[in-house]
Amino acid sequence: MEQLKGIVAGVNLDNGDDFVYSMEELKNLADACGIDVRGEMMQNLPRVNSALYMGTGKVEELKSLIEYEEADVVIFDGELSPSQIRNLEKELECEVIDRTMLILDIFGRRAKTKEAQMQVEMARLQYMLPRLVGTYIALGRQGGGSGFKNRGAGETKLELDRRKIETKISYLRKELAKISEQRTVQRKQRKKNNMPVAALVGYTNAGKSTIMNAMLQTYEGGGSEVFEKDMLFATLDTSVRSITLPDKKEFLLADTVGFVNKLPHHLIKAFRSTLEEAAEADLLVHVIDVSSPQHQTMIDITDKTLADIGAKDMPVIYAYNKADLAGIEYPESVGNSVYLSAKERNGIFKLTDVMKRHLFKEYVRCELLVPYDEGEVVSHFNENASIFETAYEEEGTKLVVECHRADYEKYKKYVIK
Repeated sequence: MEQLKGIVAGVNLDNGDDFVYSMEELKNLADACGIDVRGEMMQNLPRVNSALYMGTGKVEELKSLIEYEEADVVIFDGELSPSQIRNLEKELECEVIDRTMLILDIFGRRAKTKEAQMQVEMARLQYMLPRLVGTYIALGRQGGGSGFKNRGAGETKLELDRRKIETKISYLRKELAKISEQRTVQRKQRKKNNMPVAALVGYTNAGKSTIMNAMLQTYEGGGSEVFEKDMLFATLDTSVRSITLPDKKEFLLADTVGFVNKLPHHLIKAFRSTLEEAAEADLLVHVIDVSSPQHQTMIDITDKTLADIGAKDMPVIYAYNKADLAGIEYPESVGNSVYLSAKERNGIFKLTDVMKRHLFKEYVRCELLVPYDEGEVVSHFNENASIFETAYEEEGTKLVVECHRADYEKYKKYVIK
């Protein structure tokens, strides 16, 4: 299949560096969608043009650039209204899409599981619904005479399609609600099992999946490795894996969908059940690509998205990944910040130590004296706790252990200090 040629276009409203970065990111998104970006067009304006998004002069320049580059599509950085898309396509005589459509397309291509596919489809339909009017401009929307039978072909087709889309959205919403209930049941079960949960969150392509795989390779992990690749939105599905540390402590690690600047509102809503894995976790591991000059902007965008899904006031540790590319000293940990290179598997132990401080606050160190006829208690601690000392006294087995508070309470009668 021949690669589409595209032009990126944007309006700078605040004259800040964020706009330059946003345009750069738009090119990367287009590249992730298989579009060959041949040029860009930018304009500084106090507000966008309500009819054409850009000024009429700039639209003329854009048309010349399209003809010169023989472009097939123009991608706008902002979200376009239905009338703006219609007017621009008429003026430019080529396909016009906006950032939201591009992200939805990437998500559509990357979605592998049934849940992710349904989430993307619902977001796409919700985005399309108000934009249907423009697609029927060629059909007569008014018929002669009066009464329902005399409505124009465009009007009836529009209503039929709108009804179809609303029915499909309703169906998808119900199906996703069922999956969301299953997730809630799974989360309750984990809580019942006293299994702490850490969720990897952060900007797309920061290295969340690489950290997940590094953890699975470093320690005993339950489940297969997750897909990782150096590209935007490589993984859309939340993967949860169990990690067993050498001291017998166990926790669950969830790899969540990456965030991006101007992540479409419909997508956040559609992926809410997936993102709830982050909102319901005991700890968030905010993965940051420290090698990017825009990493502070990425942190701000991630924080804003987390606030949108109700994960604002949660314990967070910061994993500054790709330190090898940034020329920063690593592995290093300062407070709740860890500098590492997940690709080189360097800094995973330091990250684990900081995570343990948060995840295993419920663990207590104690000394027990277990009678010899209670051998199953000693076996339980050998399997589920860190044993520092074992001595055989006259009255029974003396253990110095670090165990979960629930075990401490359960076997309190054997505790001697």
